[in-house]
Amino acid sequence: MDAAASSALGWLCAGVTALFGVTALCRASRNPLGIAKGLLWSLLAALLGLLCVPGLGAAVGLGVFVLGSLVCCAFLGDRDLLPVGDRAVLITGLWGLVNNAGILGFPADGELLPMSTYRHCMEVNFFGAVQVSKTFLPLLRKSRGRLVNMSSMAGGIPLPRYAAYGASKAALSMFSGVMRQELSKWGIKVAAIHPSGFRTGIQGTAEQWDEQEQELLASLAAETRSAYGEEYLLGLRSYLVQLPSHCAPDLSPVLAAVLHALLATRPHGLYTPGKGAYIPLFIFCCFPLWFYDFFISKVLGAGSAPGQPRMAGGENQKL
Repeated sequence: MDAAASSALGWLCAGVTALFGVTALCRASRNPLGIAKGLLWSLLAALLGLLCVPGLGAAVGLGVFVLGSLVCCAFLGDRDLLPVGDRAVLITGLWGLVNNAGILGFPADGELLPMSTYRHCMEVNFFGAVQVSKTFLPLLRKSRGRLVNMSSMAGGIPLPRYAAYGASKAALSMFSGVMRQELSKWGIKVAAIHPSGFRTGIQGTAEQWDEQEQELLASLAAETRSAYGEEYLLGLRSYLVQLPSHCAPDLSPVLAAVLHALLATRPHGLYTPGKGAYIPLFIFCCFPLWFYDFFISKVLGAGSAPGQPRMAGGENQKL
């Protein structure tokens, strides 16, 4: 082959090498976790382009270069962590399902909450997640994908004023654990996330507070209303007003937990994002219950709302 042909072939290999490298980097940029892999295979392709033609001759070198590029393309596919164009969808099914819908209800003593609050929390926080999961499990099975349920710290430990909300989230956490065991035979990985307090607006609006407070007061029996006292009942709303100030505005720990649950090769079964979120769970599991109750009463200030429920005889009782 004359010098002109060799030169043209060399330029062709160089052009294909550059095109392959740019394509690899563009694909990697859509998946931050795959940037290192993309750079590695791009470098290997570039080395093939530089070494094949001079070292093996024009014809043989071009053949080896084409074969090497095909191998690089095969291994460049995003097989470890899935995202395709920032979408969690596979051609063969659905890769990830995140059940994040939730309502808080009106935080109050469990005795005071109307049954409609319990039903509403269960419908949205538990039954809704179960129904959505059952709907999409056939697609998750095809892709051996991920199921992520957004529970709550209140779903793993008992917290005052969260009887309805905590019960619904505890049901969701148990559902997640059972699904993790049952779906493992299909390669589906299930995770539950128990975040601490974050400022998400789940407490609702002032209009919703008015409606929930009126419903709560209207449902109370006269004896119950007398036992707790009007001052205590009217002071329950102050907890909702103060709640955002005790919650973290930065949601990145929760988002990082969801991302890891969806994309990690070996995701955890339980995540506890948030500063110190694991501490109450650890105390609840490892210490006597009386110590946990004492700890929670001091940390959350249970019963510190204006006015305390009155015991028989007129004495005040700390919750």
